[in-house]
Amino acid sequence: MAHFGACGASTGYIHPIVWSKCGTWRAGRRQWRQSRDRRAPGESNRSVAREGAIAVNGICTDKAGSTPAPSHAAARAVGIPAASRARSRRRARRVLAYALPGLWALAVLGWQCTTLGGLCFAPLLAATPVIACACTGRRPGVLLGGSYALLALVALAGAGLYETPRRWVGIEAAILIGVAASYFAAGRRARLKRELLRARRAAAAAQEALLRPLPPSVGELEVAASHLSATRGAALGGDLYDVAATPYGVRAVIGDVRGHGLAAVSTVATLLGVFREAAHDEAELAGVLHRLDRGLSRHLRERHPVGDELPDAAEEFATVLLLEVRDDGTALALNCGHPWPYRLRPGPAGSGMLRAQPAAEAEPMPPLGLFPLPAPLPRPTRLELPPGDALFLYTDGAEDARDAAGRYFPLARTLTRAGTGPGGVRAGAGADRAACGGPAALADSVRAGLLRHTRGRLSDDAAVLVLRNARAPASTAVAAPRQPVAGQAAGRRG
Repeated sequence: MAHFGACGASTGYIHPIVWSKCGTWRAGRRQWRQSRDRRAPGESNRSVAREGAIAVNGICTDKAGSTPAPSHAAARAVGIPAASRARSRRRARRVLAYALPGLWALAVLGWQCTTLGGLCFAPLLAATPVIACACTGRRPGVLLGGSYALLALVALAGAGLYETPRRWVGIEAAILIGVAASYFAAGRRARLKRELLRARRAAAAAQEALLRPLPPSVGELEVAASHLSATRGAALGGDLYDVAATPYGVRAVIGDVRGHGLAAVSTVATLLGVFREAAHDEAELAGVLHRLDRGLSRHLRERHPVGDELPDAAEEFATVLLLEVRDDGTALALNCGHPWPYRLRPGPAGSGMLRAQPAAEAEPMPPLGLFPLPAPLPRPTRLELPPGDALFLYTDGAEDARDAAGRYFPLARTLTRAGTGPGGVRAGAGADRAACGGPAALADSVRAGLLRHTRGRLSDDAAVLVLRNARAPASTAVAAPRQPVAGQAAGRRG
């Protein structure tokens, strides 16, 4: 059998998959180093790594914005430095966790050897297995901590500090009892951790089935979304969004159910289920809204039957914004008490900033569930979404989030200073090259800003949805060079 190294340095046969992966790894590493050496003063390593990802993955190879699928090996290669540092930190924490019980035993040993006056610190060795259990949480760590304590006790006895065997035996018994109790606690902790992981997997699967991850593009739109729940540990709450490609165009919904966290999940599930069916069945956007209203009313009747005296029974409602982007680029919207989206356009050339302005100023209809829909529904509001522009849809939790001092989150300013245009044009990277993030980078930027502003303590759920018209503007279309017809070419040669 031929022997070969991890990266293909070998003599003999190497499997083609291994060779391709190793070659891509080397190319990615070399590209990252070259980009790092060429970076401008003050430019961060993160931006350099992102530029390296653009070049190595083969994405954004032309000005038209075509984005072929990246190589997974190349994507991993660009993130090698950060991943290596993370692994080093985890390894250092693990080593420190196993070393702390030994350091404690050495400290007790030193105190006992240097203290005069008959003070006895040796019983503190019984805490060594307890410290090991708290630091490592593993049974091997507990046994190692008990070994540290017994070795320190043997060293004290060998030094002649304990002439009374009873005291020596008593301390040894305390250490063994501590080892037994910590061993049992570590095992129970491991079982509870496994049960928690299984519960989290099941919850994540249920959450993904309800609030499904959106594809990078739907029809001619580039799509990205992000969601933050006010309930710690939950991936969804009272906000909802979805995008569907239908025979009538791309339809999107974003909404906010009264309340937040897990208490509003059942209403969210009802609205999303109705939208996913009605978006494909109803030819008009008004029909989808009527279906949502009927579905919510039926859900509230089942949830609060007649005679329900709960004070919240008459206050259940949901704000909803329906959007339809047709094949010709026109966007129609029906709004029931929801904030209007922002229209995002590129700012001044070379600034890397955005122009954010409300996409509409019309008065919305009342939220669903409070009042019946008006008999003649108003005409859908027409929104401008030319090629290259984007619509930033959001819930009020993203705009009403406050910090510890009570200041609101500056959503509009965050959008203008996101450093990424609707097409993902990064400042300083050149307007002729689209970054690989696009709307996803913008959604992630707003999410990170919310977490920084609130320090992870949101009082309400927050959701954002970015829709970018990915059609190439007519002014940027480059005509293909005319090729001579075979007969004409033969005539010229003749």
